[in-house]
Amino acid sequence: MRSSNHLIGMVNFLTFLLSIPILGGGIWLSSRANSTDCLRFLQWPLIVIGISIMVVSLAGFAGACYRNKFLMWLYLVAMLLIIAALIGFIIFAYAVTDKGSGRTVLNRGYLDYYLQDYSGWLKDRVSDDGYWGKISSCIRDSGACRKIGRNFNGVPESADMFFQRSLSPVESGCCKPPSDCGYAYGNETFWTQGGGLVGANPDCMLWNNEQSMLCYQCSACKAGILGSLKKSWRKVSVINIVVLIILVIFYVIAYAAYRNVKRIDNDEPAGEARMTKSHPSHFHL
Repeated sequence: MRSSNHLIGMVNFLTFLLSIPILGGGIWLSSRANSTDCLRFLQWPLIVIGISIMVVSLAGFAGACYRNKFLMWLYLVAMLLIIAALIGFIIFAYAVTDKGSGRTVLNRGYLDYYLQDYSGWLKDRVSDDGYWGKISSCIRDSGACRKIGRNFNGVPESADMFFQRSLSPVESGCCKPPSDCGYAYGNETFWTQGGGLVGANPDCMLWNNEQSMLCYQCSACKAGILGSLKKSWRKVSVINIVVLIILVIFYVIAYAAYRNVKRIDNDEPAGEARMTKSHPSHFHL
């Protein structure tokens, strides 16, 4: 029984350590929610799952140390629910970020983003006028477009240099007009109409060189937020999948050890058949 308790205790300790990357992923999403992605509810399920794993692991560890079968049983039940919740979160994250990506632009190092390329619940939430007001204010306050400027030895970046840059989805969608508008480059956030007609894209009329306006009301900016969310969620989901696989393995080991503890408490030696135990021999030496 002592070896089984030690095994359960070790598994609980390792499970506690596994909660750290999940909690870290939630905190990382939270930091991006305040600066880049500007969507402040997506990180909470991960943070709750990470804290739950920590608490349940400590309960299981205490149960193993003090040979408390109730705490061990509570650990197994609660961890099963947590694993189910983590699976649900991973499926949800992939489902809502399944469609949409940036489009390549001829002779450009960056991608352009279009809202019509995205669909589903997340698009509807980001596109909601009331919700978008908060998101656009967050982007403006984060200074994402102010940080896009570059200069070399005091010389501003040229158009050719800017066109070869790899911009983030938010920078591409919110800080410059769409490429098909035909605007001429002045600097990273200042563009003027070229000699030809402005493109048919509705965002072309929404572009404003006023630094508090830019393309914050453009559909391209909303698409950029969706593109940024997709990248963030996919990175976190990869970590969650690895943690989930290890959690399931640890859960199976803990369950087997718990069954062994119960068998020993019931005086059922490993390998002894239940039929033998229910009909014991009449001869005892």
